[in-house]
Amino acid sequence: MTKTELDYHNKVREIGCIVCKIFLRVHSECDVHHIVSGSRRKGHLEAIGLCPTHHRSGLNNNQVVSRHPWKREFENRYGTEEGLLIITRGLIAESN
Repeated sequence: MTKTELDYHNKVREIGCIVCKIFLRVHSECDVHHIVSGSRRKGHLEAIGLCPTHHRSGLNNNQVVSRHPWKREFENRYGTEEGLLIITRGLIAESN
């Protein structure tokens, strides 16, 4: 991982879970989730922050849906990963 990529990941972690931030208006510690296109990860700069619940808990109920394994439902509820990436990048730009 390059310094630029590491700096980006640190900024993503500072923002926290983008879903919690937008929809619940709270800060949650996050994992860095790499966006996948097809079956391939797009790269270290194509990543968003997701808390463990929104990232990998496997939940899909009235209160929360997890990205893994419920990508389609996750995107129906919260927006596409690409859309969340645009918001994440905007928040990073604002903080600079």
